[in-house]
Amino acid sequence: MNSPRWHRIKQVYGSVLERKPEQREAFLDEACAGDETLRKEVASLLAQVGRSEGLFDSPALDVAAKALAGDQAQEPSPDLTGHTLSHYRIHEKIGEGGMGVVYRAEDTNLNRQVAIKVLPETFLNDRERLARFQREAQLLASLNHPNIAAIYGLERTESSPLLIMELIEGKTLAERLAKGPLPVVEALTICREIAEGLEAAHEKGIVHRDLKPANVKITPEGQAKILDFGLAKALQGEPDSSEHSPEISEVQTRTGVILGTAAYMSPEQANGRAVDKRADIWAFGCILFECLTGKRAFEAETATETMAAILKSEPDWNLFPAAIPWRTKDLLHRCLQKDPRERLHDIADARIEIEESVSEPPQVTPTAQRFPLRWVLSISTVALLIGVLTGPAMMRYFRPPASPSQPVIRTSIRLGPGQWLDGLRMPYLDRPTRTAMALSGDGRFLVYSAIKENPTPQDQPRLYLRRLDQLEGKP
Repeated sequence: MNSPRWHRIKQVYGSVLERKPEQREAFLDEACAGDETLRKEVASLLAQVGRSEGLFDSPALDVAAKALAGDQAQEPSPDLTGHTLSHYRIHEKIGEGGMGVVYRAEDTNLNRQVAIKVLPETFLNDRERLARFQREAQLLASLNHPNIAAIYGLERTESSPLLIMELIEGKTLAERLAKGPLPVVEALTICREIAEGLEAAHEKGIVHRDLKPANVKITPEGQAKILDFGLAKALQGEPDSSEHSPEISEVQTRTGVILGTAAYMSPEQANGRAVDKRADIWAFGCILFECLTGKRAFEAETATETMAAILKSEPDWNLFPAAIPWRTKDLLHRCLQKDPRERLHDIADARIEIEESVSEPPQVTPTAQRFPLRWVLSISTVALLIGVLTGPAMMRYFRPPASPSQPVIRTSIRLGPGQWLDGLRMPYLDRPTRTAMALSGDGRFLVYSAIKENPTPQDQPRLYLRRLDQLEGKP
């Protein structure tokens, strides 16, 4: 889809760069003509010029502009509340995203509540969009896990195709985080379940590519459910027409175009490069960071500045509360490595680290108790008096008995004819540089090594034992 908003951003941005620096502000005011949002978006792009080398080279400029433009040019989808599609009675709209509108509905055949995703009418004649919708159904159908929203079926009515999915009650993780950080144990439990769901998807070669708190539901029982694998792609699947399409709506699945939401994009996504499961691991790290701190790991006023922060900046590691286990801090550092080669490679490792963090007893640092100064001085005075009065007697009592002085023994080692003392040898010397001998602990015996003078490689040293009250040693 050719978004007029995207083309307008790109057009104004290019025109501003053609002018001298001193003329740009006035031209930007005139070109935007009171459209403050447009002016801010273009100014955000200009602010990164020269500061983030390569960020806005082609096709990265297209990437950033399209991310800024979003889906502002889309016509609103008609509300189907109250309608009946096939045997599904539509009750209310509960969400809308890049892959369609989601409704709460009733399956009148099975008498159960379901979620139905309906492709917007705007894209019904878009072969690429329909192919991606079909692929979403196939991918979701292959995922059967308690932490992933299940798919029940895919149906087509006269007006549009319908994706029938499990209805997940509760609030999204994004709604929960709007109130602040989660308690450490709750945050680790939720993120462990997210990791388990991703692990199941990755084992089937499926990457979510748009993992964020808004795509995680927390059921009333506290269970995490990952939603919307609409941007997912089987790593080993055969390419289709969408892989080479030069146009996008607000997202596209080919290399060179950003997918996902800016604050949770991996650096390779922000650069428009090909991604794999490590992009999900980065997003998982961003979610875990936000659950524990209540703040996003990377956030700025605009999408462009956020992407620049992802590429160039580090999260504020000082935001962690003291109760966070050291394993979790280490895990976050490994998940948020900008180079995918240095990043944690498997989400299963994250799950294991979290499980071990939860199972470890909390390390409580004891807090020193403060006592009144008068009480401390009184106790110190009494202790000092007791020490002065009893110290000499205690020292006499505990003094170790004097050991009898040992006589000094002087001796020499008498070797046999034609022998040397042996020891540590260096390859370039013909004699040892350190003698090999040892004295027994009681001082009564001496052990030494001797070898033939001018030894050949075949000659071997021998050990001798000698009593210090004797002159001769014995082998």
